[in-house]
Amino acid sequence: MSYQNKRFVERDRNWHPPGYAPGYKTSIARSPQQALMSMQKPTVSELSGPDFRKLRMGPHDNDLLLNFRQDQSPGLPVGERIVMFGRVVDQFGKPVPHTLVEMWQANAGGRYRHKNDNYLAPLDPNFGGVGRCLTDEHGWYRFRTIKPGPYPWPNDPNSWRPSHIHVSVMGPSISTRLITQMYFEGDPLIPLCPIVNTLKDAEAVETMIGRLDMAHSKPMDCLAYRFDLVVRGELQTYFENQ
Repeated sequence: MSYQNKRFVERDRNWHPPGYAPGYKTSIARSPQQALMSMQKPTVSELSGPDFRKLRMGPHDNDLLLNFRQDQSPGLPVGERIVMFGRVVDQFGKPVPHTLVEMWQANAGGRYRHKNDNYLAPLDPNFGGVGRCLTDEHGWYRFRTIKPGPYPWPNDPNSWRPSHIHVSVMGPSISTRLITQMYFEGDPLIPLCPIVNTLKDAEAVETMIGRLDMAHSKPMDCLAYRFDLVVRGELQTYFENQ
């Protein structure tokens, strides 16, 4: 696709879910009750931010199979091994180089390593569930991890979250951090999820689905899922904090 003739497209607010979505019950208490305020004169803290070009990464920061060991436990995490990769680009297809991409997820049983997660699935002593990397000069990022499992949550008597990975992309300042979720192609729980269903535009949902990429899968090792992140314009990925 040629991006040379693509014009700048103003954000369509109707593409995003409402702040108050009764079907997504936790949005009721946290949705804005008053009119939003616009910051006409942002301060330096909103306009400036960290420069990640000199950020030193650990050797396994983007490899969740190797970056966590509880009590020096030997072995590898349990679950389906996958590679998650893609490009961070703008609306014209121009790569966003040297930006920080972070991700976090549940383990193969659907449990997060977090003190508030009391789901009955066991923790994996060899899996922490967090990773980070910098995009290269062409905007590419890559993680090796375990496919997360679905899990129940108390939205209603039998609500389940589809398997998903949370993804954060840093912009030129802390205030321009964008957060989204990657779901997995073909997951039957996606259309049943109350959070997904706050999006009324099917195209917005499609931007959050990672696609199976057999060309980048490793035989006898792991499948690969491609998840490109478009940070602005008519082709942008849906970000939950916009």
